[in-house]
Amino acid sequence: MTKFVFVTGGVVSSLGKGVASASLAAILESRGLRVTLIKLDPYINVDPGTMSPFQHGEVFVTDDGAETDLDLGHYERFITTRMKRANNFTTGRIYQSVLEKERRGDYLGKTVQVIPHVTGEIQEYIRRGAGVGTPDAVDVAICEIGGTVGDIESLPFLEAVRQLSLRLGPNNAAFVHLTYLPWIGTAGELKTKPTQHTVQKLREIGIQPDALLCRADREVPAEEREKISLFTNVASWGVISMPDVDTIYKVPRVLHEQGLDGLICDRLRINARPASLKRWDDLVHAVQHPQGEVRIAMVGKYVELSDSYKSVNEALSHAGLKNQRKVRITHIDSETLDASNIGQLSAFDGILVPGGFGKRGVDGKILTARYARENGIPYLGICLGMQVATIEYARHKAGLTGANSTEFDPDTAHPVIALIDEWQDADGSIQTRSAQSDLGGTMRLGAQSSDVRPGTLAHAIYGDVVTERHRHRYEANEHYLARLEEAGLVISAITQREKLTEMVELPTAVHPWYVGVQFHPEFKSTPWDAHPLFLGFIAAALQRQARQNKDKA
Repeated sequence: MTKFVFVTGGVVSSLGKGVASASLAAILESRGLRVTLIKLDPYINVDPGTMSPFQHGEVFVTDDGAETDLDLGHYERFITTRMKRANNFTTGRIYQSVLEKERRGDYLGKTVQVIPHVTGEIQEYIRRGAGVGTPDAVDVAICEIGGTVGDIESLPFLEAVRQLSLRLGPNNAAFVHLTYLPWIGTAGELKTKPTQHTVQKLREIGIQPDALLCRADREVPAEEREKISLFTNVASWGVISMPDVDTIYKVPRVLHEQGLDGLICDRLRINARPASLKRWDDLVHAVQHPQGEVRIAMVGKYVELSDSYKSVNEALSHAGLKNQRKVRITHIDSETLDASNIGQLSAFDGILVPGGFGKRGVDGKILTARYARENGIPYLGICLGMQVATIEYARHKAGLTGANSTEFDPDTAHPVIALIDEWQDADGSIQTRSAQSDLGGTMRLGAQSSDVRPGTLAHAIYGDVVTERHRHRYEANEHYLARLEEAGLVISAITQREKLTEMVELPTAVHPWYVGVQFHPEFKSTPWDAHPLFLGFIAAALQRQARQNKDKA
């Protein structure tokens, strides 16, 4: 029978519920349990696909084409279970489902209410995410509830999991609450009152936490933990200190040493083998003992919020670990780049242009692609990064003056990037769209495969077939591919059915390493299995670094 752990948060948001949940899952997985994670988001958007990265960070895409919360990226990087559409749902999706049932008459004339219909739908989605009743059912499902206790929008989720824990019966559900202890400098102490209040709020709605994860900028002293225990009715061994750490990969060890996994197994009556965290200890050692560093410029337009490119940042770090190097990433706002200052990019060992939407900052990205091409700097363009490289090459090498994407200039004379109206989706179904289509859910999404051209960099990286996750609306226009190839651009991967460009590159005789990809390889990188495309990029950057050092000597 699947057992559940419900993770809630209090006092403030952005404390790291996702990392804490993923870390607990990693420890339980190391004990031989089959684990999955589910994220419940309280906003009314059906999914985060149309939300600004400035507000919500990156959108993580699963193999089955779901646009999900960025915490699912943490989940996939920490455990072996791959996330699916069922692992993330929102208030918007719940209400959409309830209203569709109401329109069909599924409620048999009843008045549709938050209780029991909305809370019942939430419970059904949780069971579905855990695979209950199917061969995919897991031993433990960890359910992270977004937002903070006390928010109006979170109440239906909290009520739903309270009801579910009651229905599951004794020893089948546990509650973990992540809270915050602020340090008051003038008083010289950590304050426990916010934690007391958030647990009080949680208990008011019928939930008694079994463990408290106390976030602070320092260790929480035993005396303060004992005080918290008395005021919250949580056993002292369940009050766990979670101080700031220099790498998130230390968190599993921090939680394990304080007995969180043992507490959860006892609460759920699970007899599991002892945890083994050697791989995490080795990972932390590698993070803390690099043999040098490599400098990468990431030129984008969401640089004010680091979570906007979370998976790209992590994938670069993973490739650096494999090369025993620390990757020092400098985020550069593409809006600030022009001919007068583009030379600053010469200081870097490699340049990466990530995905994005809209016209703002595109000119700086096109200028970046040209600078990397003309100066032999290793270049990796992801999604829009591939498209701007294609536009730049069309303008300056293929003689297509004014070439552009119809996303940025609908009347361009040479639409080398354009909106296609039909494609085959990850599940094999045929999808259609037009300029008038809704923005939400009309992109090419999920894992899709393409043939790779022999003798190319792409083939050296992927072999005969590339299968990666997609999230984009515009494509390279197949009517211009011959013209671009005549000018020297190599189309190294293309879909069979629609003839959609998946990868472009320059021959190694012309440029040491210049690759653009329409998909998002960063979503499949993990600390132990660094993505080969990022490995190739970092290796090329290190070769440039070595050449420059040799020239200086």
